[in-house]
Amino acid sequence: MEDEVFWNAVRTNDARFDGAFYLGVATTGIYCRPSCRARLPKRENISFFPTWQAAEKSGLRACLRCRPKEHTFADPKIEKILKACEMLRTSEEVPSLEELSAGLGLSPYHLQRSFKEVIGVSPKKYSEAIRMEKFKEGLRSGSDVVTAMYDSGFGSSSRLYEKASETLGMTPAAYKKGGQGVAINYTITDCELGRILVARTIKGLCNVAFGDDDAELEANLKSEYPQAEIVKDAAVLKGFVEEILKHLAGKKKRLDLPLDIQATAFQMQVWELLRKIPYGETVSYSQIAELLGDKKKVRAVAQACASNRVAVVIPCHRVVGKNGNLAGYRWGIKRKEKLLEIENS
Repeated sequence: MEDEVFWNAVRTNDARFDGAFYLGVATTGIYCRPSCRARLPKRENISFFPTWQAAEKSGLRACLRCRPKEHTFADPKIEKILKACEMLRTSEEVPSLEELSAGLGLSPYHLQRSFKEVIGVSPKKYSEAIRMEKFKEGLRSGSDVVTAMYDSGFGSSSRLYEKASETLGMTPAAYKKGGQGVAINYTITDCELGRILVARTIKGLCNVAFGDDDAELEANLKSEYPQAEIVKDAAVLKGFVEEILKHLAGKKKRLDLPLDIQATAFQMQVWELLRKIPYGETVSYSQIAELLGDKKKVRAVAQACASNRVAVVIPCHRVVGKNGNLAGYRWGIKRKEKLLEIENS
């Protein structure tokens, strides 16, 4: 969860995190501050460091563009919120809001408000996400459901299954099997934006992804459910692919294809709103947050957009920054720019 918070700060160039951590880029050999305006690296090429000294110790050199050594003092509010995250991650028993706030010298109200503003969710939701990640890791490492449940801090199976239905899209036993019993067909072909992978279950599309390397696209598809029956089959996907390619060529403005995707309730809310954005138009992250009834959920909206696994079918490329900048995009800013150009041509 900490890495996801840092990654979101990098994607949004959040200057408040400057000095709180540094990101190293393996492919360039440099390290930067979160607000660096250099091209966004791929997530798998990034490492996070608590200090610039730690980054240099790993063999990285300072970025000449953002000069990270000149920004070593973090925003005090960010430091306190990150401390709260650490307390939630490392405490054997989940601390209450009052216990957290007392340890940080803040009022419960101020901590709750600031935490949601910076992280995008409440301390309670953050803690639940940590427990669910621990539970998933336990299952992946071979633990049985009961052991993983207690090791991750769930006190009862009813509480676990309630959260699992929101975040896994299947029962814990099914998730433990790595998607065993799920049949997925996929194909990869050329499109306006490079290579595109389209995958479906019997219920609908589960993955639409852009890339430059077929092997990487296939690996990403298989990583979540390693035990699923995944078969390359262009014929069964012919209709889906034709619809998507027409859309990418600007010949079909609306995509109304069936989906089979796992998501939290909040992600589903965001994605439903994205599908209502008219072709050729854009909205801001803050506008989506307001439509959801809480304009402070801008970062949570951005995270939901970044979690989208079905490119263009859920048109997260139509969401931009408040000032009109393109901000982040799971499949690269240049592809986002190209998609918007196609829709406005």
